[in-house]
Amino acid sequence: MAITLLEMKNISIEFPGVKALNEVNFTTETGTSHALIGANGAGKSTLMKVLSGAYNHFTGEIFLDGQKVNITSPKDAQNLGIQIVYQEVDTALIPYLTVGENIMLNETVNDMGKKQLINWKTIHEKATKILASMKINVSSKKLVSELTLAEKQMVLIARSIMKDCKFLILDEPTAPLSHSETNELFRIVTDLKNRNVGIIFISHRLPELFEICDDITVMRNGEFVSKERIAETTQNRIVEQMLGKKLEEQFPKQNVNIGNTVLDVKGLHDIDKIRGIDMSVKAGEIVGVAGLVGAGKTEFCKALFGATKVTAGDVYLHGKKLKIKNPHDAVRQGIALVPEERRKEGILVLESVATNLTSANLKRFTNIFSLLNFKEEKKTAVEMVKSLGIKTPSEQTKVQNLSGGNQQKVAIGKWLITEADVYIFDEPTKGVDVGAKKDIFDLISELAKRGKAIIYASCELSEIIGITDRVYVVYDGEVVKELDTNKTNEEEILFYSTGGK
Repeated sequence: MAITLLEMKNISIEFPGVKALNEVNFTTETGTSHALIGANGAGKSTLMKVLSGAYNHFTGEIFLDGQKVNITSPKDAQNLGIQIVYQEVDTALIPYLTVGENIMLNETVNDMGKKQLINWKTIHEKATKILASMKINVSSKKLVSELTLAEKQMVLIARSIMKDCKFLILDEPTAPLSHSETNELFRIVTDLKNRNVGIIFISHRLPELFEICDDITVMRNGEFVSKERIAETTQNRIVEQMLGKKLEEQFPKQNVNIGNTVLDVKGLHDIDKIRGIDMSVKAGEIVGVAGLVGAGKTEFCKALFGATKVTAGDVYLHGKKLKIKNPHDAVRQGIALVPEERRKEGILVLESVATNLTSANLKRFTNIFSLLNFKEEKKTAVEMVKSLGIKTPSEQTKVQNLSGGNQQKVAIGKWLITEADVYIFDEPTKGVDVGAKKDIFDLISELAKRGKAIIYASCELSEIIGITDRVYVVYDGEVVKELDTNKTNEEEILFYSTGGK
C-alpha cells in the first residue's frame, strides 16, 4: 500500500485578541496513528480545524506527498481524503434520520439543487456494507436518536471512511466512552490503520495514547514543541513538555480539620436510575462518588441539585430537612453543582466570561430597582479571573472562545461567588489537560479548607484516590460500598464498581 505523507508548514492563525497558532509544523503519514497533545489552549483543535477546512484565514502551507494543496472549506478537505470527527457528536448527526441516511448523507446532498430520485434500498445496502466491514453491530434503519453516544461516534467514523479517507482526525474521542466502548473504538482505529488510513488522535488521556499511537506531537501556547516516537518517550516527559516545566505533585496535600455533618442524604430515589442512596458529607470533607460510566453518578448529582425529579428520600442540610423541587431551590438553600456537560449545562457559551461568573448570584450585582451594576460586575469578574488563573484576553471575551480547561474554571468560578455550603463536582476534569486539572484540584482543596462540604463524582479512579477523604462506590444506581480513601486502592474501587461482592 502506498503511503501518503501529510505536511503542515509554518501554520499561523489569529482571532480577535488571540494568536492561536504561531508558525506550527506538523507531519504524519497514512497507516499510522499520531497523537496530538498539549494543555488546554495549546492550539491542537485549532490546528486540526485548519487541516479539516473549518478555518481558512490562516497563513502557511499544507502538502500531500510534496504537492501543495489548498484547503479553504470542509469540502476541500474531504475531497483530499481528510475527515474529522468532533467531540460533540450530536452536532454532526441528524437525530430524526436513520443510521444509513446519516452515513450516506454526503453522497445524497452532493447533488442538491438538481432533481434526483433517491434509491433508499441502495442507501441502506451501502451503509450496511460499511458497518459490516467495520464490524459495527448497528442496524442501518435505526434512528440516530435511539443510539448510545458510542454508537453515534461509530456512525460518524463510518460516514468518514465511506469515501476515500486518507486521514481521520478524532478529537477527544474517548472522553464520553466507557472502558468497553473505548476498547471497541481502539479495535476500529487499529483496523483503519491496517487499511492504510492515518489517524490523528487528540486526547488528554496519556495512558490511552501510549497504548494506541505510534507517534506523538506536543504543542504549547500555540507553538510546536516536539515530535517523538511513542516507544522512545515516557508519559512524564510528555507532561513536562506540555507544561514547559517539571511535573509537580498533582494532588494538593493540605491538613483540613473535618467538622460536623453538613449534608445527610437518606434513601434517595429518582424516577429512573437512583435506588435508595444514603450518604453523608462533613464540613471540610471531600467525599468521592466512584463508578463506571452509566452507574448513576450523574443522575445522583442531578437529583440532589433538583435537576431531576426525586420520588423518595430526604436531604438534610445542617440537620434541617430541605425541600428541593428545582435547581433554584438548591442554590437558594446552599447547594451548588458543577455539571459533567459543561457546555450544555454549566456555562452560557455565547455570553461573556463576566456574565457567566456573576450569573449564579445576580442579586449581589443589582440595586433595588433590579438594575445591574456593571462596574461591580466587572470588578468581581476581573478579581475572579485573576484568582482562578482563567486564560482569557478579557472578562468580556465570549466563553465559547476559551479552551476546555478555562471554560471549566468559569463553571466553577460562578459558584465561588455564591458561597454555597455544599459543592457537587460531576466529572470536573473531563476533557481537561493535566495543568488545568491541578488548578481545579487546588480550587477544590481550598474550598474544603474553608469548611465546605464537597462531593466529587468521577470515573477517574486515580483522582478519587488522590483527592478524596472517603468514597462511596455506586453500581447500577445503588451505593454498594463505602471506603476510607487512605485504606483502599484503585483495584478495590474498580472491583466494587464492576459489581463485585
